Order: sequence, then C-alpha cells, then structure tokens
Amino acid sequence: MMDSNFRHIHVEPEAHGFGASITGISIDKPLAADVLGEVKDAWARHSVIYFPDQPLSHAQLEAFTLQFGEFGVDPYIVPMEAHPHILELRREADEKAVNFGAQWHSDWSFQEQPPAGTILHSKITPPVGGDTLFADGYRAYDDLSETMKGLLSRLVAIHSASMPYGKNGLFAKETETRSMKIVISEDADKTWPHPLVRVHSVTGRNSLYISPVYTQGIQGLTHGESTALLSYLYQHMVQNTYVYRHRWAPNMLTLWDN
Repeated sequence: MMDSNFRHIHVEPEAHGFGASITGISIDKPLAADVLGEVKDAWARHSVIYFPDQPLSHAQLEAFTLQFGEFGVDPYIVPMEAHPHILELRREADEKAVNFGAQWHSDWSFQEQPPAGTILHSKITPPVGGDTLFADGYRAYDDLSETMKGLLSRLVAIHSASMPYGKNGLFAKETETRSMKIVISEDADKTWPHPLVRVHSVTGRNSLYISPVYTQGIQGLTHGESTALLSYLYQHMVQNTYVYRHRWAPNMLTLWDN
C-alpha cells in the first residue's frame, strides 16, 4: 500500500511500517530541496528505505551521501583506494570466512558519536541468500512493560569494538582468507557510554540501543546482572514481529537508521 503523505516520491512501506521502498525519482543527481525533504521524512518514518534500480558511480554514491551529512569514519576496514569514504563489502564465491556483519549490531555504536545512518549500494548480488535483517528498536521498546521501561530509562550501556576488531577479537583469530581488508587495532579496546534507551533526535521516539557485538555491559550492574538483562533484551528485540528481511537486487541503494 502506498503512503499518501508524499507528493514527490512513491513510498511503499513494509509490514508494520518498518522499511519502505522509494520509487519515482532518480538519485544520480542532487535532489531538489522539497524532494530531499520527503526522502528524509520517509527515512524518519520507516527507518530503512531502499531505492531499486539506481545505477550509480562511486562519485554519485558519495554525492548522494553528502546530502544527508558529513561522511562517517570506520577505522577498522580499509576503504577503496580512490574513494576513502567508500568501503567495499565484498565476498567472493569461494570464500569460507564467516559473512562480514553476520551478527546483530548497530553500525559504529563503538564510537563517541556514531553516524546517524549507513548507506549500502549493491552492485553484484547472489541469486540466493545475502539478505540483510533489520530489527525495529522502536517497537521492541514500545512493547516492554512500564516497569521494564522505567528500569531501562536510567541505564547506560558501554560500547566497544574490541570483540570484532581488538587484538584478541574475532577477526584477529581468523584463519580463512577474506577479500575485505580488516584492521586489527588496540584502539578497538576503547569504550564509550551510550544511553541504553536512546531518544531519536528527529522522531522523539524511544529505541533500544544495544547489540551483542558492540555492547560490553551496563554501568552500575554486576556482570551477572548485566548479562542476564542484555540477554533478555537481545532475544526480545529479534523476534520475527520486529524484524524486516531485506532482499537485495543489483543497483539497489539502501539507507538505514543507526
């Protein structure tokens, strides 16, 4: 069903309004202010938006990104040589290493100021598999009891990149060859505190802001208390009712809210 709130773009939401396709425009050139405004509105409403059939050069991808803000920085993945703001998410057909990004996470939550969003533009996609799953932190929070919400509202979670990128992290222990160049660093052991429940700066809605990859624990709780609470929340957040399965096609651009 089309969302009738938009004049310049065609927005077709997924189930529960989490995720939406946007058609009716071309994104290979800068968008007019009113069109860009509607795209940003659709992003705020649906959290994950995707644009099918949008062939883009690397330069066009960079230009599209800058319409939403400055580039983010990932210190643990070597970018493309001529395009330092583009990371190539690459996997050859014969690779045996675990899929990159295969576990639940919120991009760059291990930074002091994580980027608001991530953009991924597909070039070559597999005929089977390769889907990306997104969990709706808004609805997962909304469905908690008022008692649990009251508890979580006072908690601060500690985030770090040490589990994947630290000297003793998962990538440091890899034995299989990987096309992507991963940077192992002691800097990955740095930690940053973030509210366990974040208030979105645009929508004003509350969302759970934790993940099993980057969240190390909760301030003020014992290890056992922290582990028990986080384990429950992780299981709660990824129930099927909160998850949108995104199926890729060549030349599709997807923008999601971190």
